[in-house]
Amino acid sequence: MNTIKWSLMLGIVTGLSACNLDMPKEKNSSFETMTVKKSDIELPYKFSARMKGQNDVTITPQVSGQLMKICVTEGQQVKKGQTLFIIDSRNAQLELEAAQANLQAAKAQENSAKLEYDSNKNLFEKKIVSSYMLSNSENAYKQAQAAVAQARAAVNRAKVNLGFCTITAPVSGITGEIPVRTGDQVSPMSELTMLSGNTTMYAEFSVTEAIVEAMVQSGMKADEVDKYIANLPAATFVMKNGTEYPHKGRVVSLTGVVNAATGSLTSKVSFPNPDGHLYSGIQGTIVMPFAETGVIVIPQFAVVRLQDKSQVFKVKADSTATAVEVTTEDTGNGKDFIVTSGLNEGDKIVTVGANNVTEGQRVLFPEEVKNEE
Repeated sequence: MNTIKWSLMLGIVTGLSACNLDMPKEKNSSFETMTVKKSDIELPYKFSARMKGQNDVTITPQVSGQLMKICVTEGQQVKKGQTLFIIDSRNAQLELEAAQANLQAAKAQENSAKLEYDSNKNLFEKKIVSSYMLSNSENAYKQAQAAVAQARAAVNRAKVNLGFCTITAPVSGITGEIPVRTGDQVSPMSELTMLSGNTTMYAEFSVTEAIVEAMVQSGMKADEVDKYIANLPAATFVMKNGTEYPHKGRVVSLTGVVNAATGSLTSKVSFPNPDGHLYSGIQGTIVMPFAETGVIVIPQFAVVRLQDKSQVFKVKADSTATAVEVTTEDTGNGKDFIVTSGLNEGDKIVTVGANNVTEGQRVLFPEEVKNEE
């Protein structure tokens, strides 16, 4: 019986061969591999930031009075010295005129006292008046001089108060919200607006704890911070909508005190703002490129995620794949990972098709091995 079966099978195979039909062949799977090596890469470090004017000034009046005129509008670009608000100056003008009149009276009194003193001095030299009368006239003259000084100070104070009635921009910049209206009664407690000096803008952000630790471990001293800041790369500001600000910024400060709650340092990046496109309060992302040297970089599609673990398929000498757990860091470019553990230079791993590999599966074939060699 068995002899008959084998004879039939042999006949079928012979018949297929006679009909020139090919037998099914093993198909090579579509896998690609790479040999791991160390290289240098530039990583974009990203920090959440908030924009602030170089000179953000709260505008408040120095004197009380009725607001007579608002000379600017919200969001208006103004220059240093430009008039912003005018307060009723009539009382201040009257105070100035009264102070000037008092000064004139004090000067007249000073002249009279001087004449009296000079006369007594002349008479004393002729032994006509006593030293007591001379001393009294001298004291009266000195008192008159002091009264003139006081009256002159009152005039200057009145002039300053009159000047305070016209409020000008202390810096060039852009006006914020104006919560007051013409006719309002204002005082030194009233906030008229916020003026943001936006010729240069600061992006404030917190430096992460990892960078703080790296600075500490590098042994950087306090007097070396300025040198460290000067050598930092230029920064880019990316707005929330993804728009990249065209001008680059430079780090200008790094606080020397670590925030106990967050473990971070506050830093500022200075950005030129020639076109006035940046405003105080804008939020976005600071991007700074930092170079990493001698690291293993692999494509993201070579990494297979299994719950909270990451693995790659390493190609063994017999061309089969075995799963190896790795730890990675994101490069931020959307394409690659840095492998911090699990792989060594010279290892061969599966790249394209890694998600379809099973443990022990053959991923390289003789002709592929030959091509790679």
